[in-house]
Amino acid sequence: MLDQFKQLKTLRDQAKALQDALAEKSITVQKNGVSLTLDGNQKVTNLTIPPELTPVELEKIIPTLINDANDKVKRIMAETMQSLGGFNFPGM
Repeated sequence: MLDQFKQLKTLRDQAKALQDALAEKSITVQKNGVSLTLDGNQKVTNLTIPPELTPVELEKIIPTLINDANDKVKRIMAETMQSLGGFNFPGM
């Protein structure tokens, strides 16, 4: 039982290290003057919208930007996990 608690603590420590490392990374995607920045934990840190864009244009642009940004963040997450030595899940 004590061994399982140690494994759980190790896993928590690894998850915290990953979260901290990802918080330091960010990506920015742009389209038609709209700029969206996410940190490595998929939190929006900046969104810039030029005033000349209409709501209809924004409805088309913003989902594309979010999807592109999330795809890039997922790659960053995978790279960061590898650089930290991956996760050692007990029993797997």
